[in-house]
Amino acid sequence: MARPLSLRSRFVSLTLAALLGGCASSRQPSAPSASTRNFKVVTTFLPITLFTRAVAGDCAIVTPLIPPNLGPHDFQAKPGDLAALGQARVLVKNGLEMEGFLDKLVATAANSQLEVIDASRGVATLETKEQGDEPGHHDDHDHAEAHDHGAVNPHIWLDPLRAVQQVETIRDGLVKADPSCAEGYRRNAAAYTAQLKQLNNEIASQLKPYTGKTFIAFHDFAPYFAQRYGLNANYLVDVPELNPSPADLQRVSTEVKRTQLKALLSEPQEGNRSFNALAKDLGVKVVVFDPMETATEQASRDPATYLQVMRRNVADLRQAFGQ
Repeated sequence: MARPLSLRSRFVSLTLAALLGGCASSRQPSAPSASTRNFKVVTTFLPITLFTRAVAGDCAIVTPLIPPNLGPHDFQAKPGDLAALGQARVLVKNGLEMEGFLDKLVATAANSQLEVIDASRGVATLETKEQGDEPGHHDDHDHAEAHDHGAVNPHIWLDPLRAVQQVETIRDGLVKADPSCAEGYRRNAAAYTAQLKQLNNEIASQLKPYTGKTFIAFHDFAPYFAQRYGLNANYLVDVPELNPSPADLQRVSTEVKRTQLKALLSEPQEGNRSFNALAKDLGVKVVVFDPMETATEQASRDPATYLQVMRRNVADLRQAFGQ
């Protein structure tokens, strides 16, 4: 009687050991895949985030430093931003003093491994244009030094071919910082730059009938776009935070009458009362041209947002020309 019990006990023990061993082996971590990579990249604001996400694909985790509903001029750093910079391997910025707060923030984060990609490197730039030469033109403006564009206009991303250069610079920087995913970065960048070049061809064709025409925007964001497509860009104020002076309003009023412009170009986040009142006085419309400094959270996650917004901008610009 004892022998069968002993065999049964041994069988049960072996079975339990096998089951326990199987459970233990099933808990072993699997090898990391592209979708579980932990290479962290921080970007500054919307266009740089869109371009970086287009290049990164599944190769990196891309986190914007500036929330998508805020522009660089409105950003106030929080402790969590320092933590993000402290953990990141790469920071991608537009450069050209668009992110005037950034150098001090990076220094405070004290991340010795952080590599900074300046997406403006090698891009041909335009000097900031002062509207009007009359003495005291800016006397009524309250310039904030941190929000001043400086000597060079930073809005290079609104020219699709300059955007191609920015994407290629981001690609090269990520390949250097993370060579293990170099093929992915190069493949993603090639696909996106092909779309940007196609976008440029579309815009050039649509705006060719308006070569030499002038359009007027609320702030000075459009010179690169205008140069690319043979247009003239004028504006009411240098940067969005400024209130227009009486001289600004008079200058724009004169220009609208001279060019017979049918609409003024505002920005989604502005809604400036002086600009709207001026349009009403002149009998022209206000249409939107989005410089893509802000967007919704959902839009900021899709690199195609850049293509969609630029096509919409061109359609609205043609309205301003009386299409």
